[in-house]
Amino acid sequence: MRNLTRLAVLTLPVLGCGIPASAVAQDYPTKPMRFIVGPGPDVLARLLGQKLTESWGQQVVVDQRPAVGGMLAADAVAKATADGHTLLLSTPTYTTLMSLYPKVPYDFVKDLAPVSLLASIPFLLAVHPSLPVRSTQELIRLARARPGQLNYASSGVGATSHLAHELFNNMAGIKTVHVPYKGTGPGLIDLIAGQVQMALGIMQGTLPYAKAGKIRALAVSSLKRSSSAPELPTIAESGVPGYEFTSWNGVHVTAGTSKAIVAKLNAELLRILALPDVKDRMFDIGLEQVGSTPEELAALVNANIEKWGKLIRDLGVRGD
Repeated sequence: MRNLTRLAVLTLPVLGCGIPASAVAQDYPTKPMRFIVGPGPDVLARLLGQKLTESWGQQVVVDQRPAVGGMLAADAVAKATADGHTLLLSTPTYTTLMSLYPKVPYDFVKDLAPVSLLASIPFLLAVHPSLPVRSTQELIRLARARPGQLNYASSGVGATSHLAHELFNNMAGIKTVHVPYKGTGPGLIDLIAGQVQMALGIMQGTLPYAKAGKIRALAVSSLKRSSSAPELPTIAESGVPGYEFTSWNGVHVTAGTSKAIVAKLNAELLRILALPDVKDRMFDIGLEQVGSTPEELAALVNANIEKWGKLIRDLGVRGD
């Protein structure tokens, strides 16, 4: 009996090494989690973080790192322990960085693992109320009459707001002047103050100010009208046929995280997205709710890398 007991004790570490990933995932999460956000609003991360805290009993800390277009945010997740406790609120911005900068300290496809798409986010074409236009067509006519005299704000060189507006310029046949800012907030502040005349800003950041009358919304950038502002036409139906530029939010974790943990996190995020209060909050801030499999998010990332990489090369844009 003594020898059998001793044998059982000796074999415990060996058995522990062979614990299946599904068993590990059952205990996940085992410690507080970090939800890292790059440039742009952190509203969705805080909303989801609160729900994850409530359901799993582990605190989720939102950590915003907007510098270098979010490169530092993605790098932090890429280099974290591959245990699913460090999340990235991913956006199309991360698919442009490899085209903008000669040296990026990680590979977004190889070093990060997709979990789920969360939301589709139209951009809002908005102007300062002093600009004498009330439609996209009127804005295009004014810009053609004053080539190079109207300026627009973006959240930085090569940012999605920059690319969205340059695509608008190209397709509308107009020339406007780019004024890059370090982040979404400063550019929006100057738009409200009238220091810049217009912007294509992410809807969750600009819609509240449009509703408050501080800026004038003209159109949305998606192919379909937004359910959050159905009265606004699309840019495509307002004189620029075929125009579409839609952002998105997703969740990525460190590459090498077990598939069982990714599956558990995916299922929980999809459950949270279906909650009525989460749906209502996302609607209020202009987010079109979307859930997906990890594979669907991976396909979207690859498509964005190709699409926006080509636009960046055609424009000759380089990161600051």
